[in-house]
Amino acid sequence: MTERLSYLQKFDLQKSVIYFGFLAIFLFFAVTLYDDGFLTSRNLTNIVLQTAPATIMAIGLVFALSAGEIDLSFGSIVAISALSGAVVMQEYSFFFGVLAGLGAGVAIGAFNGLMVAYLRLPSFLVTLATMGLFAGIARSMTDLRSIPVIDPWFTGIFGSGKLFSIPSLVFWTLGAVIVGHIIYRNTRFGAHVLAVGDNPRAALVSGIKVQRVRLYVMTLCGTMAGLAGLLYAGRLQAAKYTLGESDLMTVIAAVIVGGTALNGGKGSVVGALLGSILMGMLNNGLILMGLKVSDQMIVRGLIILIAVAVSLRDTNR
Repeated sequence: MTERLSYLQKFDLQKSVIYFGFLAIFLFFAVTLYDDGFLTSRNLTNIVLQTAPATIMAIGLVFALSAGEIDLSFGSIVAISALSGAVVMQEYSFFFGVLAGLGAGVAIGAFNGLMVAYLRLPSFLVTLATMGLFAGIARSMTDLRSIPVIDPWFTGIFGSGKLFSIPSLVFWTLGAVIVGHIIYRNTRFGAHVLAVGDNPRAALVSGIKVQRVRLYVMTLCGTMAGLAGLLYAGRLQAAKYTLGESDLMTVIAAVIVGGTALNGGKGSVVGALLGSILMGMLNNGLILMGLKVSDQMIVRGLIILIAVAVSLRDTNR
């Protein structure tokens, strides 16, 4: 009896809820939507492809939240990066378009990071401001016009291409998750991120350059959002100012449901992947059930609320 109580005390509810939730939602839709094609390989593949950009952004947000920061501007960065890449590719090769798109993400992320790390402004307020700032810039860049992306190399690598019959977006997702997980769990930088998020004063005393870590995680968030923008442009073969607008809630939900603590010091890249696919699966299932967009937003909001409650309860144990 004592051993069972000890096991229950050690049980990590926040880390395990993603697995139970993923399985429960999958089984629910598999049973209720069996005749509507939910379990078809085409539908399941579409879920993975549609969630690829959100997964990429979620990995960056895992690092930011783990360091005790947050980025609300990644949706605007997606639009800026996609438009920058599309505009440059109209005049130059796809290589320069990729540099422009990623460069925009890196630059905006670094700008956010400098404001947070060295001006010591709260990341919530900084990125809330830059979210609106760069959303406006995205609208003015092309006068609300959609920019076509027709370069076959770009669309093949970042969108509709395949290698060994496996879509390129799957490779991008798996590559980002593997690299992100290794950096997060097996490098000094990952350890420093967790230390800063857990106790920044103690991290500073131990010799960790806290402000530099904050700069790096915010820059990483911008970089991953820039990559997500290129993936959107490649998959849709167009760039528009609306790209990324609806991703804020989905990505935050994916990261929190995946086991990353809101107050820093704890996170999971693999959990963010599962959380992203869970959110995509949820949206897909609700659409097949005939629910409206407003109903989908309500469900996502409830999931975030439950995930936050679990996160705070687990933290306060």
